[in-house]
Amino acid sequence: MNPTLLIAGNGYLGQAVCEQARARNWEVITLSKSGEGSDHGVDFTDPAALLTLAKNVSPPTHILASASSGRGGPDAYRKVFLEGTNCLLETFSEAKLTFISSTSVYRQTDGSTVDEESPLAGHTATSTILLEAEKTVLAAGGTSLRLSGIYGPHRSVILKRFLSGEATLEETTAGLGIRILNQIHRDDAARAILHLIEKEKSGLYNVSDNEPTSQLATYQQLADKLKLPLPPTAPPNPNSKRGWTHKAVSNHKLQATGWNPEFPSFLSAVDELLPTIERS
Repeated sequence: MNPTLLIAGNGYLGQAVCEQARARNWEVITLSKSGEGSDHGVDFTDPAALLTLAKNVSPPTHILASASSGRGGPDAYRKVFLEGTNCLLETFSEAKLTFISSTSVYRQTDGSTVDEESPLAGHTATSTILLEAEKTVLAAGGTSLRLSGIYGPHRSVILKRFLSGEATLEETTAGLGIRILNQIHRDDAARAILHLIEKEKSGLYNVSDNEPTSQLATYQQLADKLKLPLPPTAPPNPNSKRGWTHKAVSNHKLQATGWNPEFPSFLSAVDELLPTIERS
């Protein structure tokens, strides 16, 4: 019997998961606060709204909590990721929940490789909330996926900045452009989510591609490929929401389950991305 998947947060990632799941003949129920492009307009942080929804849909066997904070701060994170996740778990207590977290919880700055067992320290307010939500999901027998930076059709911060001339190479005391960039193609992330559901896996997994690459190497590869100059140098942005980190995210645990990305590196996806990226 195919799963019935409830996607709470039908945005850029959720839509890809929905498309892939329906292609596998899963029953999929999508919801978002606005209702735009979704089956239901429901605020899943509202217990009463979720209870009403539960009375009018097939009982889900699985839930994907893939909502965005809308670039908000700690209050938005707490509302969406913690309160929303708790509402989903309480309303659909028989369903197994997959929570989309972030590799931003790893705060290492020494260029080391991090995996699911790596120490977590020096948290920001938002990463602390993500970890609290992860703990809740794992205690309920669910799955928490720490995703690297998502890119895909019509979306690539790195490529768009490079093409528009807004990119800079970070100049630090440790060297030029040394910061490691960890990324994952949206469609590979969606495949990982469905793969783990099908394999009935739970626990904590990093979802990242096979080739973490330094900022300098990434821009050099783009410059060589597109016959464009390297970006100018500049100090790291002190106002970055995630802060400055420098680590290589390992996906070995996820690969051990049988998943492999179609796009093992960012550069392997560039030809497909280029026609979809608007140059500002």
